[in-house]
Amino acid sequence: METVLGLLLLSSVSLKEVISEFFLFFSINQLICVCGDVCVSGHDSGPVFEEEPSSLIYPEGLTEGKVTLSCQARANPAASYRWLLNGTEVPLGSERHTLVAGNLVISSPEPSRDTGSYQCLVINRCGTIISRAANLKFGCESNLQLFSDHSRFIIREMFGVEENDFALSVTLSYRWLINEFPNFIRADDGRWFVSQVSGNLFLAKAEPNDTANYFCFTTINLDISTKSTFSKPIPLSVLPNANPRKSAPTIKVRFPAETYALTGHTVTLECFAYGNPVPKLRWRKVDGLMPSKTGSSAEGPTLVLPDLSFDDEGVYECEAYNSEGRDTHQGRISVQAQPDWVQVMSDSEVEISSELLWSCLSSGKPRPSVRWLRNGQPVNGANLKISSLALEDSGMYQCVAENKHGTIYASAELRVQAPDFRLNPVRRLIPAARGGQVMIECRPRAAPKPILFWSRGTELLANSSRITVAPDGTLWIRNVSRADEGKYTCFAENYLGKANSTGHLSVRDATKITLAPSNADINQGENVTLQCHASHDPTMDLTFTWALKGVLLDLEDPAGPYFRIQGVSNIGDLLIVNAQLSQAGIFTCTAQTVVDSASASARLVVRAPPGPPGGILVKMVTDTSVELWWSHGHDNHSPIGKYIIMGQSSMSSEWKKMRTEPANIEGNAESARVIGLMPWMDYRFQVIASNILGKGEPSQPSARIRTQPAAPTVAPSGLGGGGGDHHELIVTWTPMAREYQNGDGFGYILAFRRKGTAAWSEVRIPHVESSRHVYYNQSLAPYTPFEVKIQAYNRKGVGPSSQTVEVHSAEEEPTVGPASINATALSAFEIQVSWEPVQQLSIRYWRQHEREAAADRVRTAGLEPTARVSGLRPSTRYHVAVFAYNSAGTGPSSPRTTVTTRKPPPNRPPGNVSWKIQGSQVAVRWDHVTALHNESAVLGYKVSGLNKRFFLEEMDLCVCVCEDNTHQELTP
Repeated sequence: METVLGLLLLSSVSLKEVISEFFLFFSINQLICVCGDVCVSGHDSGPVFEEEPSSLIYPEGLTEGKVTLSCQARANPAASYRWLLNGTEVPLGSERHTLVAGNLVISSPEPSRDTGSYQCLVINRCGTIISRAANLKFGCESNLQLFSDHSRFIIREMFGVEENDFALSVTLSYRWLINEFPNFIRADDGRWFVSQVSGNLFLAKAEPNDTANYFCFTTINLDISTKSTFSKPIPLSVLPNANPRKSAPTIKVRFPAETYALTGHTVTLECFAYGNPVPKLRWRKVDGLMPSKTGSSAEGPTLVLPDLSFDDEGVYECEAYNSEGRDTHQGRISVQAQPDWVQVMSDSEVEISSELLWSCLSSGKPRPSVRWLRNGQPVNGANLKISSLALEDSGMYQCVAENKHGTIYASAELRVQAPDFRLNPVRRLIPAARGGQVMIECRPRAAPKPILFWSRGTELLANSSRITVAPDGTLWIRNVSRADEGKYTCFAENYLGKANSTGHLSVRDATKITLAPSNADINQGENVTLQCHASHDPTMDLTFTWALKGVLLDLEDPAGPYFRIQGVSNIGDLLIVNAQLSQAGIFTCTAQTVVDSASASARLVVRAPPGPPGGILVKMVTDTSVELWWSHGHDNHSPIGKYIIMGQSSMSSEWKKMRTEPANIEGNAESARVIGLMPWMDYRFQVIASNILGKGEPSQPSARIRTQPAAPTVAPSGLGGGGGDHHELIVTWTPMAREYQNGDGFGYILAFRRKGTAAWSEVRIPHVESSRHVYYNQSLAPYTPFEVKIQAYNRKGVGPSSQTVEVHSAEEEPTVGPASINATALSAFEIQVSWEPVQQLSIRYWRQHEREAAADRVRTAGLEPTARVSGLRPSTRYHVAVFAYNSAGTGPSSPRTTVTTRKPPPNRPPGNVSWKIQGSQVAVRWDHVTALHNESAVLGYKVSGLNKRFFLEEMDLCVCVCEDNTHQELTP
């Protein structure tokens, strides 16, 4: 108390005496005042847990054993430890309870005295924190012998093996053996199932070879040990059954109707059924999609859901099925969660009399409750609010969130702090530019808020026209001169202590721009250099930066477009490569040292093709024209010279230049008429501006419009016809394309008359896709000539007529066959047939011993009197007949004639071929080939040779020979 009063009395003595006291009792940046057992910030720190105790299960009956509950924390000064059992302090230092570096060691633990909830308290002069609760439980080893004797029992097929189940408050796992160890039962075939909930063994369908002694093998996992044991043998006898009955599945192992589990944990549901045949099992989620993480377990007796999340909550169904039927069982998994921190408080340093509001936010299911502890003692409220803080409010605070699944702690320290410069000292060296201003910060750590003042040497600084001490302690010196150099000290005090910190002010030459950048005007795509030179204090480094419209430029990017021209250190010229519109604006060059900077700016104008026009409107739509309006886009510093209009119809995705009135649209225009459009057609339009630098970007497309309909302006094309059945006149044409229809209600008007008559007959065909019309008249003579014309129509009117075309009615078959038929053999494979000229002909031919119905045919066109028939067999007699035909059919046959093809040529090559080169000639010799009786006589030879590049080439030389001609001289 005396020290506090002494500190409070300092306000009544002179400032010079205050400075003297600082140098007498305090050293720079060192805290001296420690008032009794007060926690001093910057030096002391409250305890923070590094290890907390965990729950244990200890095997009962162990003699001379020990239990160790861990507790470790860091703190300054070092902390002391205490332990609580069920809220009552544990007497330390006895034979049974000892403290080892914060850990509690219990010797020869006893269930009656040591079972319960343990918490560790850690204390130093800054406060107290309490650990989470750790439960110590005892497991009874006699539980390992709980297997009871089982009398022999007999089961028939379809009945399971049952046994008394048992449970321990520890982790158990079960396996079953047959007759002897280690012959464990395997559940691969689906008949066997070992429940890990009850330990029972289930058999879906018993068979005679299942008769045996069965043993239950149980493994008990304690926290500090693992033990295994066998049951006594359980005999099983299966009576043989020659005719086992079939049965539908019956589920015997059923999981609970409601299963509660925690997020992050693994849930296992068991389901097993009896039946014959052995039932198969499958799982589904009734109220949603089955989680993929279940994997293959969704097709077996145990459904495993690892790493549980809230999405896994819902109703699950197990279905057992075989050929005789099915059985199902359902149960719900309800997912809950232990508390978890969403937001916690942090260590705070506050001022006396101020207000503190701390809150912590946790998640969990059920929703956790929140309470507070101060130095291990309860504080009311879910949020911690302290008004008018006092020194005694400092200490260790803990937020505790808990639900039925667990409890979590968050800790923070509240401090009241004496002045301390160690973390934020005044800068040792403070450079300043001559003629400029300098700011020196004074930011000690202190609570309550300290009083701050400055001195230069031993001279106390007061506010003047050049010097200002701000309320936060910051010192400002303006119009700095060489006389301002020296040491400057900041003093801080509150009733908990005093501190000071000193720095040295060094005055340097000011930085100045000696060559400022100049305004520039360039075209898009050109390069430009902006100059910037500066002078500075030679003892400091000078750096240049450039900004465009206030945004700093990256001069290190190798892709550009900005590059710093390397050279002398006081030159910071900027090169802009391939300038674009986005690079236009105010460029600012800044020359900077650690103490000051100087800047200069220039404007860069980039000229480019115009920007896109805006606000495209379509007005006054007619059948072949529209009126287009737009607003001017940016001229990009070059006047707009003209506009062009592009159009796109629904018939094509291509944009095409449109005809306009006026033909040339001046740069000051904002409207034009688009002409030459097709009626009843959908269009969109764009406007493009251009100047001397080129065309700009097109405007956004206009809204799609449709021109007004109009009568057709062209006639259908491709008019023709002919053919058909008796008494018919067939007329054909090409259907009109969409762009020529000009309106809806489209169709055709077909006009026709007999040639030489005056009256026209008309028929209206109301289908745009129609391409033919058939006129039938019983009195119509064959091949009667007609004059035909066609025109299109729509709701707006009738279009022009096509040119008149002559079309004949259907023909009749020829009634007279060809005469003077003659067939001559040309070779072993070809004949020639001749006749007196008639219309188109069909030649029919067949071999002597074949039927005429299987004859081959050759057709001719026009009035040719001969035809060749090839692909025949040699030395074969053929019958030949000729028929006249037209579009109506084939006429009667001509008289038949016969012809025999020639014998085939010899199929053997000449032998003993030899040659001799004589100057420019080659003499070739060979043996004569003699034709057999069934081969045609040899009339000559064909000689082929190789050229100098060894390519076989035919020399086109036919050699006529007599009986003894067996050589020939060749000239290449």
